[in-house]
Amino acid sequence: MATYTGGCHCGAVRYEVETGLEKVLVCNCSHCHKKGLLLNFVDKDKFKLLSGEDNLSEYNFNKKSIRHLFCKTCGVQSFAEGAAFPKACINVRCLDEVDIDALTFTPFNGKDL
Repeated sequence: MATYTGGCHCGAVRYEVETGLEKVLVCNCSHCHKKGLLLNFVDKDKFKLLSGEDNLSEYNFNKKSIRHLFCKTCGVQSFAEGAAFPKACINVRCLDEVDIDALTFTPFNGKDL
C-alpha cells in the first residue's frame, strides 16, 4: 500500500488515495473502453477528495451502479464512486508519478454485465 495523489487535467479536482496497484482493471464496457480508463477500486475510507467537489458533474448509464464523476472544466474522469457499493474507483492514468508501463493489468468483462 502507498499513498498517491491524483486529479483531473486542469487541476480543479484533486484527491489522495491509499492503495496498492497490484490489481489494475482494464474494463471492456463501452464507457471504459472509449475513455481508455485503467481502474483500481479502493474502500471509500482510503479515498479523500482534497478539492473540486463543486466542480464535478455526474454521468450514469446502464444499471447506474457507478457514479461516473468528471471535471466540469476539463472533462477528465479521474475517479468514480460506487452508487450501489462502498468503493471509490480510481482512474490510474490520473495518479501523479505512476509509471503506467510498469503495471500489470487484469482484463475485466464489463461488456456482459
